[in-house]
Amino acid sequence: MPASAHETPSAASETPLDTIAIANDPARSEADWYQHVYQGDKVPQLTVRAVAMGAVLGMLMSAANLYTTLKIGWSFGVAITSCVLSYVIWNIFRAFSFGRLSRMSLLESNCMQSTASAAGYSTGSTIATAFGALLLLEGHHQPVWIVASFTIFTAALGVFLAVPMKRQMINQEKLPFPSGLAAAVTLKSLYTQGAEAVRKAYVLIGGLVAGVIVGILNTGEGTLGILDRFFLRTKLQLADLIPASGYATINGRQLLGFGFEPSVLLLGAGMIVGLRVSLSMLAGSLLLYLWVGPALIGLDAAHLGDVAYKISIPLIGGGTIYHLPRWALWGGTATMVFSSLGALALQWQTIARSFSGLRRGRNRRAPSDLDQRMAAIEVPLGWLVAGLVPITLGLLAIQYFAFHISIWLGLIAVGMAFILSVVACRATGETDTTPIGAMGKVMQLLFAVISPPAASSVHLSLEHNLMAAATGANSAASSADLLTDLKSGYLLGANPRRQFIAQFIGIFFGTLAVVPAWYLMVPTKEKLEAFNPPATNMWRAVAELLAGGGLDQLPPSAKMAIVIGALVGVILPLLGKLLPKAGPYLPSAMGLGLSWVMVFSNCQAFAIGAIIVWLWTKLHARSAEGYSVALASGFIAGESLIKAVIAMTATAIGLLASKL
Repeated sequence: MPASAHETPSAASETPLDTIAIANDPARSEADWYQHVYQGDKVPQLTVRAVAMGAVLGMLMSAANLYTTLKIGWSFGVAITSCVLSYVIWNIFRAFSFGRLSRMSLLESNCMQSTASAAGYSTGSTIATAFGALLLLEGHHQPVWIVASFTIFTAALGVFLAVPMKRQMINQEKLPFPSGLAAAVTLKSLYTQGAEAVRKAYVLIGGLVAGVIVGILNTGEGTLGILDRFFLRTKLQLADLIPASGYATINGRQLLGFGFEPSVLLLGAGMIVGLRVSLSMLAGSLLLYLWVGPALIGLDAAHLGDVAYKISIPLIGGGTIYHLPRWALWGGTATMVFSSLGALALQWQTIARSFSGLRRGRNRRAPSDLDQRMAAIEVPLGWLVAGLVPITLGLLAIQYFAFHISIWLGLIAVGMAFILSVVACRATGETDTTPIGAMGKVMQLLFAVISPPAASSVHLSLEHNLMAAATGANSAASSADLLTDLKSGYLLGANPRRQFIAQFIGIFFGTLAVVPAWYLMVPTKEKLEAFNPPATNMWRAVAELLAGGGLDQLPPSAKMAIVIGALVGVILPLLGKLLPKAGPYLPSAMGLGLSWVMVFSNCQAFAIGAIIVWLWTKLHARSAEGYSVALASGFIAGESLIKAVIAMTATAIGLLASKL
């Protein structure tokens, strides 16, 4: 498309900042929005350059999010990060073109955000969790066609399932979707040349550069030959300057991960999740490493030689290192599962509103002129049918041929995906929290009931449990992500139909990047185990327990940990509901659960990051509020991206060397 086609005045000059408040005002009607906010027919939006920029950034962020999911069990939204990076990168391109490239319009950047978000966020969670758990259980990768097709179909299912919810939750109820609002405000500030927004952009870029540098310097010896030679010459490897572990030994053996890990990714994660969760993680990890773990090790030593006694704490490294999380993950998983389900149960009003809202949406009056105009820009329900039919057939085929899931069980999985998507979208819209963990556990529990495990086919039971759960969880995540992006577009006056197309396109680019990244980043079961992946271990543990045989094989201490963890997971959310004033001072159930799934050094780094922001806020609240999230986002994006690149490069070099 010629550059002159983009010479239309930007949306920034036509859409004043206060229209964000107008669009988000519950008292305002769709007519007010259409008259005062909507700009989708006047300003370039779904352009090749916007989609291309979003695709490239989304592909990079999909690999970065895959790494963070493996490393700490979480993935982070990429909307704001992609907005800032796109703004900076495009301005650099314009400078090199000496002004021949026109400025991207505000709605082009919003469309870019949709593509990047779909590519970077909606495609990787299933691979790291469900397929990761299968790798741990079976010892080998699933074929590429299975991973790629399952990822595309589940993400696409979520995108299409969000269609009937958009107008009800965003246009009419005007649910806040805080991340969508934040992305819209960030974009608007950048395009009005707000000094504050420009400084945030520089802070994010600075954090990204710092993350890349630290990610290179804390790479372990033997990972990549060129880095080994660099460290040998410069002596800059952080492991030599800051010991990562080995501060304590018991019976002459080290405790895995008991020390300090120099990672700004973990610091950034702690800066974002806050003091309550991070301190809960540190407290739980200290409890494990300083009291529970040593007590169990002493108990094991006292029963040495007793064949009837089941060893509690596993050993790795040829029997030289105690791996406390391999025992503790049972208690930590129970805490997280039951706290997620308990919190979901306490949100019964949110769930009820989800379905009552859909009923209200069906009882429509005769269409007015405004209805017809809105219908011309909204995603037609005909698209929903045209998309869901082939997607459903594709998912049924994959589940049947790849995982031997019967057609009727596959239909239940797809139907449950719709129900879970409604709940996830409502929860995200009201609280900015997408309960994907709870969604996955609901599906795992459901399939354990409707498809009971058979002793002769535990392997199939594991596959059924994991892949049915992945269908619902990934679809729910994709739906919530689309509505979050559509919220940004609604506030900025975008055409939702074009934004939907951008989101749908992003799925394919994300899959194109994240599938090869998965095989390169995790070439073997042993490489995955080296990550000690918290979320993957949790999915595996739940599948083992539900699919048969897992609980009987555990030592009594692990069974007790499950019971205690379940009680903690139920009691803490209940106390938070009954005592709302005490809620902020109660330990976080999710933080306590994570503390027994992750190693101590990770939990410690989370706490340090949270304390840094707390002190920063005490010293200068305004700058902390303005820049801490931007800095943390840069840390996370920079280190996770370079770590993903290093891991994939090392695997690629190894594959090439083996063929020469």
